[in-house]
Amino acid sequence: MASKSSSKGSREPGTLAKTYLFLYNFLQVIGWSYLLLLLIKHYTSPKKESLWETVKLTVIIFQNAAVLEILHAAFRLVSSNVIITTFQVFSRVMVVCGVLLATPTGAASPGLGLALLAWSVTEIIRYMFYALNIVGFVPYLLVWLRYTTFIALYPIGVTGELLCLYAAQSYVAANQMWSVGMPNFLNFTFSYHYFMLIIMGLYVPLFPQMYLHMFAQRRKVLGGDGASSKKKQ
Repeated sequence: MASKSSSKGSREPGTLAKTYLFLYNFLQVIGWSYLLLLLIKHYTSPKKESLWETVKLTVIIFQNAAVLEILHAAFRLVSSNVIITTFQVFSRVMVVCGVLLATPTGAASPGLGLALLAWSVTEIIRYMFYALNIVGFVPYLLVWLRYTTFIALYPIGVTGELLCLYAAQSYVAANQMWSVGMPNFLNFTFSYHYFMLIIMGLYVPLFPQMYLHMFAQRRKVLGGDGASSKKKQ
């Protein structure tokens, strides 16, 4: 998850920390907005290069920058849970670095466009929400978008990620990529192919849980009074 404003009972970050968090979230809004623009231009203008070549640098910079959010949580700059934040950040980093950067088949998957569309729109809304929450002004429309757009975007994003993983796993299996076989002096074996299959399998139990949790959060936030809903996540 991205940086959150402190909840009731949490230590309030100082002015310097708030300034840093605002700039971090604002820059992420700019980065993901630029990525969405690249995505739109790719599909609406004559294509001179692949989608991945068009967006690669932007995705690498702004998605991997989310690793900072683990430090935000660890140093209590935000109220996020460190373990949950780590899981959520590295699930995306896994797709970017372990699939899209690592394999030509993953980057060529039709799922890439779906994933990028869902990621970019979600992150623009999310980071804008966090940035404005820091300065104490979050329009209700933004709150509504944050807790409503996931209904369509989350399944789209998950579908895109799974398509990229599926396209990459055959390449990984054929090339035994990042795998360690026996025998070796550590008496250790690791199959990146099986690891990817396990990751894909985890989507089955985790997706419904996360999706239903989001609906519960939506009822909690949008079901309350307008003033409090602007402050909650």
